[in-house]
Amino acid sequence: MITREAIRVLVTHRRFQQFIIAVILLNAVTLGLETSKAMVGQFGGVLSFLDRAALTIFVVELTLRLYGFGWRFFRDPWNVFDLIIVGIAVVPTSGPFAVLRAMRVLRMLRLISMVPAMRRVVSGLLRSVPGLLSIMALLALVLYVAGVMATKMFGSVQPENFGDLGTSLFTLFQVMTGEAWPDIARELMKEQPMAWIFFVVYILVSSFAVLNLFIAVVVGGMENEMTEDVLEAEEKNAAAQAASDQLLLTEIRALREEVAAMRSLAEER
Repeated sequence: MITREAIRVLVTHRRFQQFIIAVILLNAVTLGLETSKAMVGQFGGVLSFLDRAALTIFVVELTLRLYGFGWRFFRDPWNVFDLIIVGIAVVPTSGPFAVLRAMRVLRMLRLISMVPAMRRVVSGLLRSVPGLLSIMALLALVLYVAGVMATKMFGSVQPENFGDLGTSLFTLFQVMTGEAWPDIARELMKEQPMAWIFFVVYILVSSFAVLNLFIAVVVGGMENEMTEDVLEAEEKNAAAQAASDQLLLTEIRALREEVAAMRSLAEER
C-alpha cells in the first residue's frame, strides 16, 4: 500500500512540480487557441481533449496532495487557492453555469502557487494591503478636494469636463493618469490663463507623490517577504549544519571509545 509519506515525496518532488507547470502552460495555449474560430473549426476535437486531459491531471494532483497531507493541506493558503481554482473548472459549463466556461482560464493562475518567485511577489502585495489602503484613502481625499475646487473654478468655463462634482472627479482621474490633460488645460487657459497652476500642482501631488507612495509600500512589502525567505533558508541551513556537526561528534566519540577499548585490550595482553 502506498503511504502518505510516499505521496508527499512525490507531489513535492521538483520533477513533479515541473510537470504540473508544463501542463498549466500547455493548457494556457489550448485555451488561447480556442478563442480562434478557425482553430476550433479545424482542431476543435483535439483542443477539447487536451483541455479535459489537463483538468483531469489537475484533479488527480490535488487528490494526491489532499491524501498526502491530510488536514494539513488546508493550512497552506496556496493549497486552498488551487482547490478553488480547480473546483471552478470542474463545475459543469452548461445550462445556468455556462458563464463559468470563460473562467476556465483561471487555471493559469495556478502558476502563482507553483512558481516560488510569483508566490513571493503576491505575498509581498498582500503584506502591503494595510499601507495601500491608507494611501488610497489619501488619494481619494486629494481627488475629492481637487474635484470640488475644479467644479467651482472651471464649471462655468468648461461644463463638459467640470460641470458637476461627478464629472470633475472623472476628468481629474483621467488627468491623474496623464491622459489628454494638456488638451483640457489649454482649452481652459483660453478663458483662464492661470489654470495651468491648478493642473501642475494637482499632477505633482496625485501622480508623482501619492502614486509613488504605492510603489514604495509595495516594494517594502516585497523586500520584507524576501528577507523572511532568506532568514528561513539560513535557519534551515543552520539546523542542517548543526545536525551534521552533532552526527560527526557522535561518530568521533564512538571512534574514541573504540580506540580506548583497543588500547585497554592491548595493555591486558
